[in-house]
Amino acid sequence: MTNVTLSIEDSVYNKMKQYSEIKWSEVIRKMIIQRVKELEQINKDKNNETILTMFASEKVLKKDWENKADERWNNV
Repeated sequence: MTNVTLSIEDSVYNKMKQYSEIKWSEVIRKMIIQRVKELEQINKDKNNETILTMFASEKVLKKDWENKADERWNNV
């Protein structure tokens, strides 16, 4: 298995520490797996938006990534 390192803001990390019973690496792992499956499905169905269009679309990004706990996306 490959290791991946990511950076998060200190404020998020401090909030995560409050929930030490949660296996955060597993949460992130599942999110990545889900996103890869979605991208593979888009590649299979050529009638859908292309990946490039999807990434360029603010509306799609906001809908797909909207997370009430992450205020950074509120003004997208």
